[in-house]
Amino acid sequence: MKLGLTFGAALVASVSWASLAAAQTELSMWYHGAGNEVEANILNKIVEDFNASQSEWTVVVESFPQESYNDSVVAAALAGNLPDIIDVDGPVMPNWAWAGYLQPLQIDEAAIEGFLPGPLGYWDGELYSVGLWDAAVAMVTRQSTLDALGLRTPTLAEPWTADEFQAALDAAKNSGDFDYALDLGMAWTGEWYPYAFSPFLQSFGGDIVDRSTYATADGALNGEEAIAFGEWWQSLFADGYAPGTSQDPADRDTGFVDGKYAFSWNGNWAALNALEAHDDTLFLPAPDFGNGPKIGAASWQFAVSSASEHPNGASAFIEFALQDQYLADFSNGIGLIPPTAESAAMTENYGEDGAMAVFYDLTKEQALVRPVTPGYVVSAKVFEKALADIANGADVADTLDAAVDEINADIERNGGYGH
Repeated sequence: MKLGLTFGAALVASVSWASLAAAQTELSMWYHGAGNEVEANILNKIVEDFNASQSEWTVVVESFPQESYNDSVVAAALAGNLPDIIDVDGPVMPNWAWAGYLQPLQIDEAAIEGFLPGPLGYWDGELYSVGLWDAAVAMVTRQSTLDALGLRTPTLAEPWTADEFQAALDAAKNSGDFDYALDLGMAWTGEWYPYAFSPFLQSFGGDIVDRSTYATADGALNGEEAIAFGEWWQSLFADGYAPGTSQDPADRDTGFVDGKYAFSWNGNWAALNALEAHDDTLFLPAPDFGNGPKIGAASWQFAVSSASEHPNGASAFIEFALQDQYLADFSNGIGLIPPTAESAAMTENYGEDGAMAVFYDLTKEQALVRPVTPGYVVSAKVFEKALADIANGADVADTLDAAVDEINADIERNGGYGH
């Protein structure tokens, strides 16, 4: 009799669990990190924890190679086959929101309290995406290099001025100790150009487009400040301070570590390699070219597709993923910047005395998101070509004027992109 009661209770329990499982609604998720085992393990842990934390939703992840990810999303949107949850590169998000691929998030504002601005994706006054990390660029060098060249160590409070930075490049070049004074990473293409180089333009006082209206690039990309930037940019290559567009990718990867460059404009994702090679490695703030020092902001972020029939569940997963422990896990795993002070304190490298803590401060103090407009996906490519052409000797004013014409034509073709 006792055995029968036990069996009956177990039968009821199994039916209950089966009903619970059947009641769960599947949420599909696409992710750009196929092939990155560390990243996949962290994401899968968040998914497993979320699925186990409640009985209403089950998230299922499908990963894509980053190189083909954006094309896959666009094709799926056109075919009406978008998943519930997607990740999106921060500067691309306004285009996808404007095109109708995304819908605003339904998350508690308290979940993003204290976030760095870069990981928060706003378009048209609404939050469409949130990132679990950010990325930052610094001027990488060694204390021994600064000492040998007799240079002041710049700080966030007192970055190098344009004249000081030029003096640093002159000192490095004239020393004869380096192949080049400065490594800008010209071997890299695509998004690196607007992410890494447009902050120089913005510090000069120009921009890719006029952010006051987003209706034109005229005056921003070809005005007096932009031309001054372009002439400075061209001088870096014409006068032998930096390798140009034919830079060997291997030199970009190891040139600073090998002592070929005095300074390297590089991101926090490469910081540990530099630190491991040279224990006196420094990460310096961007120079101030007259309108404040600037660096880029915004990396990959999570969003809910417009096709999702369960935006509340998809948003619930994204909000769940914003816990400090997960933010710290991603930072520890892939080296990027945790978006809150609390999560930074939980990491190996971004805590108060962490080897890369300076990157959190750089992001907080100097970061500027790329132009928040659907037209960015076009203007970024135009900007990349213009800078490559100028580096290769093209006339500065003519090249920037042509870039403005191309960007403005795209804005006009698209009815102002909703601005």
